Amino acid sequence: MTQIRGTHYGLSAAILGACVLAIHLIGAEETLYVAAVYEHRVILNPRPGVPLRRRAALEHMEKNLHAFAEQAALAALQGAHILVFPEDAIHGFNYTRASVASYLETVPDPEEVTWSPCADPGRFSNTEVLRRLSCMARKNRLFLVANMPDRQPCSRASDPLCPPDGQYQFNTDVVFSDNGTLVARYHKQNLYFEAAFDTPPRNKYVTFTTPFAGRFGVFTCFDILFREPAVTLVRDMGVRQLVYPTAWMNQLPLLAAVQFQRSFSYSAGVTLLAANVRAAALGMTGSGIFTPWEAVYHHDSTEGEQGRLLVSRVPVLDPLAVVGHARPSLVPFSGHPKAEGAVEEDETWPDCNNLQEPTPPFTSTMMYDNFTLVLLQGREGNLTACDGSFCCHLLFRRSDPPEEELYALGAFDGLHVVHGTYYLEVCALVKCPGQHKGSCGGETERAQTLIDFQLDGIFSTEHVYAGVLGSGMTLDRPDQSGWQSGGRFYMKRRGMTTGLVTAVLYGRVYEKDSCLLSADSP
Repeated sequence: MTQIRGTHYGLSAAILGACVLAIHLIGAEETLYVAAVYEHRVILNPRPGVPLRRRAALEHMEKNLHAFAEQAALAALQGAHILVFPEDAIHGFNYTRASVASYLETVPDPEEVTWSPCADPGRFSNTEVLRRLSCMARKNRLFLVANMPDRQPCSRASDPLCPPDGQYQFNTDVVFSDNGTLVARYHKQNLYFEAAFDTPPRNKYVTFTTPFAGRFGVFTCFDILFREPAVTLVRDMGVRQLVYPTAWMNQLPLLAAVQFQRSFSYSAGVTLLAANVRAAALGMTGSGIFTPWEAVYHHDSTEGEQGRLLVSRVPVLDPLAVVGHARPSLVPFSGHPKAEGAVEEDETWPDCNNLQEPTPPFTSTMMYDNFTLVLLQGREGNLTACDGSFCCHLLFRRSDPPEEELYALGAFDGLHVVHGTYYLEVCALVKCPGQHKGSCGGETERAQTLIDFQLDGIFSTEHVYAGVLGSGMTLDRPDQSGWQSGGRFYMKRRGMTTGLVTAVLYGRVYEKDSCLLSADSP
């Protein structure tokens, strides 16, 4: 996957010309397109709870839209066919239902109305942001994906779910074609503490079709952790390319933005174009262009950087749009065969005659959940950690780092109820931030120990997201993963060049998300 990286401040025309030439020469044997995502350092409203007049809201949004316009031009210079901007990047966040009112525009349904706001700006009133985005797409001849607040009038006479003020307010993704036509509108289904917005009363699965890569699906941020719409798009509708605006707050050791973006792409067998908003003080950073095989990504938790444009040439995965050679077809959530170039397996480890007795299991909090953990002892071993009847198994061999580092194997089977409610089965090998077992499950980005491992567990769900994270937020990839008899899912990795921070099998048992809560209800 050829990549070109730009910044908020741009690249010279000479360098851009050379890069564009290079990406058109590489990989000519397969059908490719150029994708771009922009991680935007959003200019926020300092008083989001205070209502503004429409003019003041437009002046605020224009500051962010100005940066969008610059990045759209840079992406176009690098040959981009499609550009994705982040969630909340135009207007910001932390609004109330009342204070967001001046930011709202009514986005028409492109299934009912064919409209280019740039070509026909007077057709609908109070659509200045839609017009600005449409003109960016048209001027730069690229498909453009953005996120904005949307108002949809309703009446309780015909819709009993209509809010009391007579309108739905949605967190909305919009997609414009390369001639500025609005081609897709998606209302976020899984809100994350968003008081300004309503949950859509009905699930809707949104796709759009491009001339360069075929069909793409659309979803937003927190949606990625739920069956609807993400898994339905992939598994039931056969969508293999996804655009993903997000405003994700990183949380290690299991759910940093690029960490889970990579796991989702790898495990679901899809291309994910992920654009995260940048707000370092809130832990928001991490964007990328991910295929099941490769990743171009950015993560920077420092305050100084203004934003980052990522551009990459990626293979077309829509089977109806492929011309010529195609990448191997992957069945979602089935695992991956042995990676090309993977280190050959050493069947002699672990040395069963030289293993230390496992330490007693203990409990520690990881991501607000009570994991059962077992410490790694010695240079190699064979461990099991169980949470009730759910058990995780680890074979490992590790290097001797300059300073001794503590690692643990953890298992969790239960309902996660903090900052969202969803059922998990998780096997995780984690580096502990400190030298005492009570630190295990805490956050750290750094590690020096190189570990070869096989991690596996017996899962009740087929939706297992495999991920490997190295020191300094370096994304790695399993050499091999897949299903064995008895519902056992495994992944293997050998020959890492950075210290291991986390190796995780993140099982999502979607069908149990609500049943336990319902059982506890009076």
